[in-house]
Amino acid sequence: MRDATETALVIPARNEEAALPGVLARVPAGICRVIVVDNGSSDATAQVAASFGASVVYEPVPGYGRACLAGLAALRENPPAIVAFVDADGSDDLSLFPELLAPVCAGEADLMLGGRVPVENGALSFQQRFGHLLATSLIRLFWGHRFRDLGPMRVISWDALERLSMQDRAFGWTVEMQVRAVRHGLNIGEVDVPYRRRSAGVSKISRTVSGTVQAGCTILWVIARELRAELAGRKR
Repeated sequence: MRDATETALVIPARNEEAALPGVLARVPAGICRVIVVDNGSSDATAQVAASFGASVVYEPVPGYGRACLAGLAALRENPPAIVAFVDADGSDDLSLFPELLAPVCAGEADLMLGGRVPVENGALSFQQRFGHLLATSLIRLFWGHRFRDLGPMRVISWDALERLSMQDRAFGWTVEMQVRAVRHGLNIGEVDVPYRRRSAGVSKISRTVSGTVQAGCTILWVIARELRAELAGRKR
């Protein structure tokens, strides 16, 4: 059993001053620490976070994985039992957060993922759908695990997270976590969560053809790296 009150929430944020208040206002009761990682913002993201009582960590170099790693580094001196991640754009439905948290608290799962179910037109861009289909298909092909999504909303025990030795500094973070969770034999669960268009601000995911190619290359690079590591481990 893990104590739900020993849960820390990490929120990567870059120029999210408009959307962040709605996210922080909906943080479930019982979260022991809320860390907003200001990932090189040029707006008042940090000030907004502080006004809601969140701890602000600064990671000036843009990168989703960099922001997540900076948040974890801030927790390492006094680590919580459980860590949760959610985006700062207001797309995730935090009302279902307890459904992700409960199995981890009960020891029934090491990692719980929020599988996004779009409830508005345009909630998921073509680039996002393409990336998720590519990644989940390759994970199933090489590791035999069927994931429904690569959604940002997730809950994981601290001990399990430490075993994964996360390192990706960009948008390959979610893919890396899910592949390594499978490779390390973690107990993984998924819960469908409603997903909406961002509440305010501008998406950091490019909707151009070049952005799609870049996202695909990132996924392929992470999958290839993890596959090489797996094959190298088998040869030892």
